[in-house]
Amino acid sequence: MAPSSSKQDPPLIAKLASAGLAACVADGMTFPLDFAKVQLQIQGEKSATKLYSGMFDCLTKIFRSGGVRAIYKGLVPGLQRQMCFASVRIGLYDQVKGSYTKFFMGKQNPSGENFGIRILAGITTGGMAVLFAQPTDVVKVRMQAQKEGFVRYKGCVEAYVKIARTEGIRGLWKGTLPNMTRNAVVNASELVTYDYIKTSILKHQILKDGVPCHFLSAFGAGFITTIFASPIDVVKTRFMNSPPGEYKGVVNCATSMFRNEGFFAFYKGFWPSFTRLGSWNIVMFVTYEQFKKLFIIRKSSKDPKEIQ
Repeated sequence: MAPSSSKQDPPLIAKLASAGLAACVADGMTFPLDFAKVQLQIQGEKSATKLYSGMFDCLTKIFRSGGVRAIYKGLVPGLQRQMCFASVRIGLYDQVKGSYTKFFMGKQNPSGENFGIRILAGITTGGMAVLFAQPTDVVKVRMQAQKEGFVRYKGCVEAYVKIARTEGIRGLWKGTLPNMTRNAVVNASELVTYDYIKTSILKHQILKDGVPCHFLSAFGAGFITTIFASPIDVVKTRFMNSPPGEYKGVVNCATSMFRNEGFFAFYKGFWPSFTRLGSWNIVMFVTYEQFKKLFIIRKSSKDPKEIQ
């Protein structure tokens, strides 16, 4: 990512805070797209009836029946998830990448531009983040999947408590394996692609280190990530939303989907996923870079000796 090419770098705590806040801003702006993605992914789960023909049809119908609140269902646990999740997977990426570079390559490649190390760092922080944020993800999916007339949870606090009481602590970490797999893939493809595109743009002086560069890098990262992550994301959503006992495990969930709905079931909601992930990446990375610059400016203003 950009930090590896910057002369000045904000402290780790600033990166963690910047990543969490930027992800919350991105989630708030793109949440209806994520909501539509979940609705399209669970479509056909218990019935062959096709309720929505696409993302805009889904959002239009749900907005007409329930208003703005309906398409922002699950926002609170979604924001909780981002503060826990994004701060770890994004905020720690540069730190982990630097550690791996020193460990595997010593001083031969201090800039951390080795592609394999970037992937390893993305997988590591993506997996770590799930361990912190899994309960928030389970609650977010459950609340988004609630249908009119069948309310399982009145709010996110009730959802946490009810899931823990009825399904045990394991219920809050339901789907951890597919989520870790999904987020390792997402994080590696998203951060590595963003990192690689941005580094290439700056290296060849196509654009300066600014918003246009961040925008283009984030757009490319969103598209590549959607291609790799969609199948895992659909299985993760189906499994986390399923009642106890419906599937024997993640593999059983995937095989049941393939047997009953075919290969393209794994790409249900692909375009909403891309629309959401692409726009989310753009808002998040652009905001993240700006937050980091603010921390650098504040740090420099407090310590004039650091200004070169």
